[in-house]
Amino acid sequence: QVQLVESGGGLVEPGGSLRLSCAASGITFTVYTMAWYRQAPGKQRELVAGISSTGTTRIADSVKGRITISRDNAKKTLSLQMNSLKAEDTAVYYCNGNSYRNDYWGQGTQVTVSS
Repeated sequence: QVQLVESGGGLVEPGGSLRLSCAASGITFTVYTMAWYRQAPGKQRELVAGISSTGTTRIADSVKGRITISRDNAKKTLSLQMNSLKAEDTAVYYCNGNSYRNDYWGQGTQVTVSS
């Protein structure tokens, strides 16, 4: 059974930091491109950042310079370090695992940036 389980979301003040984690099971983690997406109320889901099986990263312009995506293949975990958070970063953040034949999603974790 494939599971992607996110953790680390919560309420943070503007300018603060959060670290999201995604624990994967049931997949050959090393062959998957992993990514974080987010969806704000009334908006489409959008890519935040992705990291390939070889470590190549892709970062959305809206968060460039404020976030770091990383993966630990031995632990089958994906992380997203978010700094200098803004109100517009408020969204549900989803972990995604994609291979040439499969696409999996986690249940999401809420990030709220508010004073």
